[in-house]
Amino acid sequence: MAVAISEELMATSSTKPVMVKEVWAGNLEFELRQIRQIIPYYPVVTIDTEFPGTIYKADRDKISNNPSYNYAFMKANVDELNIIQLGLTLSDEYGNLPDFGSACSYIWEFNFCDFDIDQDPHDQDSIELLKRQGINFRRNKEEGVDSMEFSRLLFEYEIVSENLPLAWLTFHGAYDFGFLVKILSAGQELPSELDCFIEELECYLGDWVYDMKVVSKSYNLYGGLEKMAKELGVERIAGKSHQAGSDSLLTMQTFMRLQEHYSSDDISDLNEFGLLLYGLEVPNVSEFRRFDGVPPYPYHTGMIDLCPVEINYNCNYLYGFC
Repeated sequence: MAVAISEELMATSSTKPVMVKEVWAGNLEFELRQIRQIIPYYPVVTIDTEFPGTIYKADRDKISNNPSYNYAFMKANVDELNIIQLGLTLSDEYGNLPDFGSACSYIWEFNFCDFDIDQDPHDQDSIELLKRQGINFRRNKEEGVDSMEFSRLLFEYEIVSENLPLAWLTFHGAYDFGFLVKILSAGQELPSELDCFIEELECYLGDWVYDMKVVSKSYNLYGGLEKMAKELGVERIAGKSHQAGSDSLLTMQTFMRLQEHYSSDDISDLNEFGLLLYGLEVPNVSEFRRFDGVPPYPYHTGMIDLCPVEINYNCNYLYGFC
């Protein structure tokens, strides 16, 4: 079924208040259908994840300029741990948010049931921090989204699809994309080698995968998200820090401000940073890219095909990755 998008649905306003749409098992399908309707018009997808800390700790003296070492620890943690939240902010190339013709603009926060605070491995300090920031682990367990159902619907609704080119953005995003790849591969362990992980990431999301912490280095901006946002004059306008929806919004807005302050051109100038994740920068990443030279903002027809298609979403199976 092809669905036409009305002008009212596409309307946006940067001055409207922003509401975080909490997603649980009960409203998962509805919210993903809403997202599928408007995502061609808001093709910049900014994500943030919350997870139970890290249980394998890298030696700080070895992490600098050591992508393979860093990846080994990231993989070990992602393989062992379960995601708690995923924040999702959709915007156009100017930072406008969807409002569905209402008085508010919207972002999303997916709450997962995968993590069991009583049984699953975790870092206790991280758990206490997330509790202070308002995460209700009991409710997540009882009412949260199953990550495998989330994965299935992302493919069924073609939100993750080669037919829907998107630009993906995060801040210090190795773990964010690590958990997303784990979800999209139906819970499989991450590939054993870093280059295989980057290939699998590209398989699912394409070339336009950006880590703002990598990009900001070229502008001599360093530090965490809060520090960088403050330096650029960006205020948090919804939620709290260490809540995935709020952090995804702050990442997007800080990124847009970075472009506004330091570049006269749009995101297409960032092609050199595609698939480079902070701490996992692979110098020869372009050697195994498959989609060079495509502009990051696709042409939109105004019509969306919501017909389910038959997709084998196991990229390991399709491409024989490590």
